[in-house]
Amino acid sequence: MSNSVLVTGGGGFIGTWVLRELLSRGLLPIAFDKQLNPARWKSILGDDASKVHFVAGSLLDRALLSRVVIEHQVSHIIHLAALLTPDCQQDPYLGCEVNIMGSVGVFELARTNVGQIKGISYASSYAVYGPEADDNSLGLKGADNRPPSFYGAFKMAFDLIAEQYWRHFQIASVGIRPHVAYGPERTVGLTAGPSQAARAAAVGEPYSINYRGRVGYDYVEDVALAFVRSALETPPGSTVVDLPSQLATTEEFVQIIDRVVPGSGTRIAVNGPEIPSNIPPKPHFISSLFPDWQPVTLEDGVRRTVEFYRKKSPV
Repeated sequence: MSNSVLVTGGGGFIGTWVLRELLSRGLLPIAFDKQLNPARWKSILGDDASKVHFVAGSLLDRALLSRVVIEHQVSHIIHLAALLTPDCQQDPYLGCEVNIMGSVGVFELARTNVGQIKGISYASSYAVYGPEADDNSLGLKGADNRPPSFYGAFKMAFDLIAEQYWRHFQIASVGIRPHVAYGPERTVGLTAGPSQAARAAAVGEPYSINYRGRVGYDYVEDVALAFVRSALETPPGSTVVDLPSQLATTEEFVQIIDRVVPGSGTRIAVNGPEIPSNIPPKPHFISSLFPDWQPVTLEDGVRRTVEFYRKKSPV
């Protein structure tokens, strides 16, 4: 078996932690992304960043993706690249092109390189779940949760497409649904606030989290491990699993930071609108796939985040 693993979106937050997990296993990651984030790679990967082969390109460039898979004898794929909610809301057509057609292109790599690709994991999302099961305004009374955004609809659609690839071509895959991923170097997006608050606590700075609400949190090393294990240990079928996502309000997250760094809570403000919590009506947790799964607790995840930043900027 080849030791080359293709990671689309390898320049992103979760993607970089996936690269770190692969490197720790002695595998060769091929990071495919539109652009590299050297500062993030240096922070998380350190000197091992030089071991990653980076390819700059668009997810829609099927010819380039095919060349990468063939030239590097890729045996497993971790597909993370996507446009996120704001971009999909602003331009649904482009969001559909990238998140659906781009993802179909990734699965076509397995179909057209028969026997070479042994397993695929890909990013689904808790965004497939709506905040309520009964939404009278949409005429959905009694229906299962519906995604409240184009991004969530695209993710749900691709989960169904992945099922078709198994039904018709026996392309096995695992879709991973994290909720809010947090941890070191989470810097972008509305829900980056708690991660940045933990960084601020580590270095003795004030910070303001700009949303409220009770949502689930998944520590980034858990998220990365879920993608890596699912790609390397892909079972037959098209499986989709939820990560356990420890629930907490924004205020409770701040309280945890304060326990880890006593006194820091007084320097962390919570402002902004309340965001809805997407609710899985029938959760299918990753422990059903990996019975030995032991998620990092929220307090331990905050502690690891604080320690990460303290090593770089001792208080």
